[in-house]
Amino acid sequence: MKAKHLHLLNSVSAPTVHPSGDRAVVAVTRPDFDGDTYVGQLWEAQLDPAGADARRISRGFRDTSPKFSPDGATLAFLRAAQGDKPQLHVMDASGSEAQALTEQHLGVNSFEWSADSTQIVYTARVAEHGRYGTVDGVGAGAEDARHIDTLKFRMNGTGYTSDKRNQLFLVNLPALDEEPPVEPVGRAKEERQANGDEAFTAVPPSMQLTDADADHDGPVFSPDGQQILFAASLHAERDTDLRSDIYSIALDGSGRQQLTNLSGPIIGASDARISADGKWLFYLASELSQTGIDFVARNEGLYAAPIYRPAEAKRLTDPETIDLGGTAGGLQLIGPDSVLVANNTRGAVELLQVGADGGTEVLAGGSQVMTGAGAGGGAVVVSYTDPETAGDVAVAEADGLRRLTDFSARLRDEAGVTPVREVTYHAADGYPVHGWVMLPEGEGPHPVLLNIHGGPYAQYGWGLFDEAQVYVDAGYAVLLSNPRGAAGYGQRHGRAIKGAMGSVDLMDVLGFLEGALAEFGRLDHTRLGVMGGSYGGYLTAWTICQDHRFTAAIIERGYLDPPSFVGSSDIGWFFSNEYTGSDPEQVANQNPFAHIGKVQTPALVIHSEEDLRCPLEQAHRYYTALKQRGIETEMVVFPGENHELSRAGTPHHRRQRFEAILSWWAKHLPTAQNHL
Repeated sequence: MKAKHLHLLNSVSAPTVHPSGDRAVVAVTRPDFDGDTYVGQLWEAQLDPAGADARRISRGFRDTSPKFSPDGATLAFLRAAQGDKPQLHVMDASGSEAQALTEQHLGVNSFEWSADSTQIVYTARVAEHGRYGTVDGVGAGAEDARHIDTLKFRMNGTGYTSDKRNQLFLVNLPALDEEPPVEPVGRAKEERQANGDEAFTAVPPSMQLTDADADHDGPVFSPDGQQILFAASLHAERDTDLRSDIYSIALDGSGRQQLTNLSGPIIGASDARISADGKWLFYLASELSQTGIDFVARNEGLYAAPIYRPAEAKRLTDPETIDLGGTAGGLQLIGPDSVLVANNTRGAVELLQVGADGGTEVLAGGSQVMTGAGAGGGAVVVSYTDPETAGDVAVAEADGLRRLTDFSARLRDEAGVTPVREVTYHAADGYPVHGWVMLPEGEGPHPVLLNIHGGPYAQYGWGLFDEAQVYVDAGYAVLLSNPRGAAGYGQRHGRAIKGAMGSVDLMDVLGFLEGALAEFGRLDHTRLGVMGGSYGGYLTAWTICQDHRFTAAIIERGYLDPPSFVGSSDIGWFFSNEYTGSDPEQVANQNPFAHIGKVQTPALVIHSEEDLRCPLEQAHRYYTALKQRGIETEMVVFPGENHELSRAGTPHHRRQRFEAILSWWAKHLPTAQNHL
């Protein structure tokens, strides 16, 4: 795969399964170089093995998040026109032209059906008047000054948050076969204005249910349709901890009740569901200890409580070994008293069915990453990625996955996909380090790129990884490992670097490198590169302070100076204290910037201008310090991008980033496929 093949990467949403169990619908989205954006439509797949091939059923510019109504008659989804925000749309489930239900100024973020299929609750950010184009002629640079008195006031990818809170709205489903409304013109328009009628709108009215100064997320209806559940941080201390709660409200927004954190440890709760039999409240949560901010390597778990006794909540999954942080799209109900969840484990994400009694069954696993799931009519359908597909749809059956689609066929045929080799090596202290090696074609010797993932509580895995594919295609052996600090190997593994970043994690990645060099004779021991982003940028910068065997390095969106991170990052107010501590000497012993005088390795620094997670000042200061010390260094800064550049940046910038990376490696580690 080359950078020019990015447009062949089709990502697939969580499936929605028709209540009859005969078909599923997903959104398939891909980068588009012509529009320099992401485009996609809805696709329908028949579940019958003898059924027709998957087919495109919508024609929007970018259609996402499909959900069948419980009665199966209607399909709701989000549609964004080119350059516009996504709005809620519906169409007849048997096929028809889509009808818009919203015209939210900042777009719609998520939604859920009522059990009787007559209403939809959705979330949308509500802009403070005078901001974000709500007043004609008042652009971003002309808005009033912001008065800030909280620790939490911005978020990467969102920007300022307190002036555009995520609120809940309720909309009734209109009759889809009625004649569409016609906007009045001329005399009819004048008559409406003279009568003081409201301005014309082509969408049905929505009722705003919440207005508190907090984001309200993940709304769902109770099975009886009388309550709406959602997650929010509404407690008095919400500015100084990471706690969130599940609440319920009536359909008019009244009668708010708190359903979590009623006893036991402080938790961050989300993704509430009431079981189909109406007896159990399920939700996801991670424990935060009594401080409310100890988030380090806290495995997300499934909780259940009797619906009328929410204080009696119990954790159903083991906190040490089960990590449900991979449950994209939230909990999905299945059966009368069970839910579907996704567990991160050793680079895979497996689908579990967990009952209110704690009984657990693996429905889909193996060398794959489940990215979403849906159930209906007795069928369980998943979206997934594996080493050969960027995203596909399959039915989970007793003997494994039965694939329904092949959205990566062109990627394999036109770009080529290199297989991965699963390996385990040992660090200097004997600790096993699990990961993957990818080898280019030919006898070599091949230069080696040691890749370090972000997080740190994240994992490299079995899913197709576009970056590794591009590097191996360019002639590099690619090493991907999950050192101590990573997710998927238990909390003890993840918490091993709390207060000790750059210790056993450095030992692990270097042990993995040495293990690969010893096993594969095709690797060039004298031409080594190291690279990583975010926490991976941190550990790359720390590595070249401590070890001088590398020919060159790439440090991307890095966490490079913990003290300045505290005052500049959206998460800085808690992240550094929890990971590197607050004692100045302890922090200095984990700080790449404090040891920058030891660096001898040429380094390319890559960053994004709008990165609020690892702010641009981290890159500027690191780059400048290397320059002042005479170390060969260059910096590439991407305008308009945030911390998610490599995953969700514009297609042009994602391709340009690959070009900058390969140019740096061509300069320092040339190959037959990649040279100046």
